[in-house]
Amino acid sequence: MPLRPLPSLAAALACATAAAALSGCAVGPDYHRPSTPSAASYKETPAGWKVAEPADHADRGDWWSIYHDARLSALMDQLDTSNQTIAQYEAAYRQARALVAEARAAYFPTLGLTASASRAGQQFSSRSGSLGSAGSGSSGISNSFSAGLDASWEPDLWGKVSRTVSAQKAGQQGAAADLANARLSAQATLAQTYFQLRALDATQKLLDDTVSAYTQALKLTQNQYGQGVVARSDVIQAQTQLQSAQAAAIDNGVTRAQDEHAIAVLVGQSASTFSIPPIPLAAEPPSVPVGVPSALLERRPDIAAAERKTAAANEQIGVAIAAYFPTLTLSAQGGYQNSVLSKLFTLPSRFWSVGPQLAATLFDAGLRHAQTEAARAAYDQQVAVYRQTVLGAFQEVEDDLASQRILAQEIVVQRQAVDSAKQALAIVTNEYKAGTVAYVSVLTAQTTAFSAEQKLASLAGQRMVSSVGLVKALGGGWNIAQMDREEVGSAR
Repeated sequence: MPLRPLPSLAAALACATAAAALSGCAVGPDYHRPSTPSAASYKETPAGWKVAEPADHADRGDWWSIYHDARLSALMDQLDTSNQTIAQYEAAYRQARALVAEARAAYFPTLGLTASASRAGQQFSSRSGSLGSAGSGSSGISNSFSAGLDASWEPDLWGKVSRTVSAQKAGQQGAAADLANARLSAQATLAQTYFQLRALDATQKLLDDTVSAYTQALKLTQNQYGQGVVARSDVIQAQTQLQSAQAAAIDNGVTRAQDEHAIAVLVGQSASTFSIPPIPLAAEPPSVPVGVPSALLERRPDIAAAERKTAAANEQIGVAIAAYFPTLTLSAQGGYQNSVLSKLFTLPSRFWSVGPQLAATLFDAGLRHAQTEAARAAYDQQVAVYRQTVLGAFQEVEDDLASQRILAQEIVVQRQAVDSAKQALAIVTNEYKAGTVAYVSVLTAQTTAFSAEQKLASLAGQRMVSSVGLVKALGGGWNIAQMDREEVGSAR
């Protein structure tokens, strides 16, 4: 006998259509981005700095390329593929993306296939006719075979599923922004540590040159002492000055080694096998378009992450409110059942059932109210986190702008101080050779000149580090459009 479509499938389809017409009434508040404090311009924007044009909001990609350092670019490539912090956030992003797919699955019915076979026996007594009695009797053995399909679906009458999907989607976008923020933070840390290391290389060169200069000064005092012009104390003072400079040159290597090891960890390598050849810092910080404060809402991944988490918290309020309303479940079942296997798939063996189920909670001792209040409080908390993140972002930009402005002014003055100290040292050295001043004047001039040059090298490093901090504070080359197209195939 030919098989016919199960009536249950048509009935289930009709019920599903009716339920779908009732769906889409989402309860709970609709999300609106919370207001945040802003300003028309940055207070610390230096005169002559460029305001970003609209094109500057586009993804600039490798922001560190503005420093034109091939070694730094090579380290950035290693960081993007090997940094383990980025790998953690990349895995979290993939998890968030999977949770979106999991939430969307609730829109659709679940289908199941069942098949079973059983064999049962019963013993009858000939004397009493009761089951399981002692004595002779007859036994009955029966077989049962069945195969069927079952389906169930809970229509999204009150928007619980749609709210959950929206919350998970916002969570995915927040995870993408978290990943971008982790990558940007790691990149900025790498660049800042790299420039600190190069500043130490510059300091090391200064120390080495100072040791050479102090060595010549010691020879001068030794010659003067050999000629009976100066006392033995001048030679001892020159030796002390030289040895102090040698100790400082050695000590500088400790900090450099630590920075080198930190870079190794950032790029996912063992500190025991990683090294960077010493090259003194010679770069000048480039001009960075700063834009306007409101652009930070679009360009800072940490702000975007906080805002998306706020949106997710808002959707959870709707999920909690949906629990106040009854749930409707549509179920259908159909298949074949027979005691003879060969007759299983025949029309007389067919069975089916279909029907709705409505369930509502009448009393829960305030559980749903508490859950709703908790969701509202979680939203308020996330709003505060979002606003605090925005305020912190404004502070970081202002701090780095002020740092760039002040350090630029300080470097100009410090260069003048270095020139003056060198001139003073040359004059005092000549006067000492002529025997008109004591050696203590030479020591003082040497110390002043060295301190001035060391301060200048330190300021140059600080300015480069601050420049990287400003790029990071402005969001690097990121923008919110990347949340839906974040590439996560790196950092393994």
